[in-house]
Amino acid sequence: MTATTNGTVHPAVEVSNRARLEIMGAIMLALFLGALDQTIVGPVLPHISTELKGADLYTWVVSAYLVTSTAAIPVYGKLSDFFGRKPALIVGIVLFLIGSVLSGLSQTMWELILFRGVQGLGAGALFPISLAVIGDLFTPAERGKYQGLFGAVFGVAFLVGPFLGGVLTDSLSWHYIFFVNVPIGLVSLYLIGRLLPTHRKEGARFNLDLPGVITFSGAIVPVLIGLTLAENGNWGDPAVIASFAIGLVFLVAFLFAETRAEEPMIPLDLFRNRTFAVSAVATFLAIFGFSTLIIFLPLWFQIVQGASTTASGYLLLPFLAGLIASSIAAGQIVSRTGHYKWLIVGAMALLAVGLAFFMNLRADTPTAFLWFWMLVAGIGVGPTMAILTLIVQNDVSFERLGTATSDLTLIRQIGTSVGLTISFTIFRNNLSWDLLRTSIVGAGAPQAAVPAAAPAGFDLGSLTSVGGSPTGFFAGIPPQLAPAFTSGFHQAFSIAVANSMWIGVAAAALACLASLALNEKPLRAHLHAEQAARMGVRPQAVGAAEAATAASGRPPVDSPAAASSGDGTARERRRATGYSPTGIERRRRLLGAD
Repeated sequence: MTATTNGTVHPAVEVSNRARLEIMGAIMLALFLGALDQTIVGPVLPHISTELKGADLYTWVVSAYLVTSTAAIPVYGKLSDFFGRKPALIVGIVLFLIGSVLSGLSQTMWELILFRGVQGLGAGALFPISLAVIGDLFTPAERGKYQGLFGAVFGVAFLVGPFLGGVLTDSLSWHYIFFVNVPIGLVSLYLIGRLLPTHRKEGARFNLDLPGVITFSGAIVPVLIGLTLAENGNWGDPAVIASFAIGLVFLVAFLFAETRAEEPMIPLDLFRNRTFAVSAVATFLAIFGFSTLIIFLPLWFQIVQGASTTASGYLLLPFLAGLIASSIAAGQIVSRTGHYKWLIVGAMALLAVGLAFFMNLRADTPTAFLWFWMLVAGIGVGPTMAILTLIVQNDVSFERLGTATSDLTLIRQIGTSVGLTISFTIFRNNLSWDLLRTSIVGAGAPQAAVPAAAPAGFDLGSLTSVGGSPTGFFAGIPPQLAPAFTSGFHQAFSIAVANSMWIGVAAAALACLASLALNEKPLRAHLHAEQAARMGVRPQAVGAAEAATAASGRPPVDSPAAASSGDGTARERRRATGYSPTGIERRRRLLGAD
């Protein structure tokens, strides 16, 4: 391993400690850019669709972004492993900003859908490449405490987004919710361009896996479109069936293409790595379960408690507090102890318990109970967001770090899409006329006043549709029965949400069981510096780091001498300074790693 002048170990990309922290700030800003866009657009989208007269195209604004970003994720990951993280991230941010400006200039829903797709092409780089950059800059043994901050970034974006979106829309125009990305993105671009070094394989010949890219896009795009069409619960629709069938055909073609590709876009042998395979399954299931809560709670606050769209986001504060606190704490624990298996297992179990609490949700559930349930679920979600990425990066080779990180992000995004669609389907099936009638009668309305069958023209889908009034059907009832009808409707809605939570509980429980299969390995106190030297990876040094390297007389990271002399140098400095090794280093020494 390589060592710095103070005796600490060093990652593959050589920059000074100050530069690393500055780059970390720039990367967190890039992450905030993507997270803020998701939280600021969602609450304002109903208003936009109404103004552009396209409520029936509402879901396609979301789907266009999701489809293009999902398809782009593995491409960015593969490209970053060959050409470096810096150009991949810069291209992603530039595309995202172009899409943001064009979205803000949209005059029709179809224009907005198209330009959100452009935004998604850029967003596909923001999350996975940012995580890969952290993987380059920090060793696995120290990375946890930094990746744990990512949960805080998402939490802050979740709090700021709805408020900022509401203020900009009310004070100026909805167009500015897209324009606000520009100054943030430009600052991030400047910092990344100035600070982030570029590492690339010298003399490597890059072969674009064109068949893989085409067949992957042909598989993922129809499936995501099919999931969008199936959100109304009509899985038997010919368009839904055709979308899944096309996706399946292309999936088979993709698997065939990847087994024969010289440089596959998604190396299938990654799934033979036990850590990656288990983490992928656990990530998919955890985000699946987590999605059931995120989709229903804001809706419940708006419909049952009468909260505004903006306020419904802030009512999730206990959940966000638990998520942020546990994410940061988990990162610190892993960095200090080197243990992560039982932390992940415990977090998944806690998520399952938190979701199970919501199976008791009713219209009159006390606020204190809701806060506690959200806090428990948030604590369970927090550790899964960063730790699973960390242990995958710890167990793959340096030349596949970007690819593995992107593939895990891809699986997380697919889990979100599948979770939202299936949860909505179960919810719509639960919210039946029989449940509604029983709840209204239970609230005090005479049985004779509530029809035994749904009246003609009554559409349960309007309960969750954009621009519709869920209680509009009750407008013609006698005034003396209005309280019973309203209370009954709220109770039925709450029961339907509660009865839909079982799918999230089951997914979280399965994620807990899958996590038991993790084989805990010591976190390396180096980051493949030797592999980087053998590969000919040559980082472009930042000025401060270059000067520090020259002053110390230490060979740069891409020098073969760095790989051969690092271990002895580290031990000599420990003896000279009386340095006492940490628990992680003692375990590594016993294993022969130092």
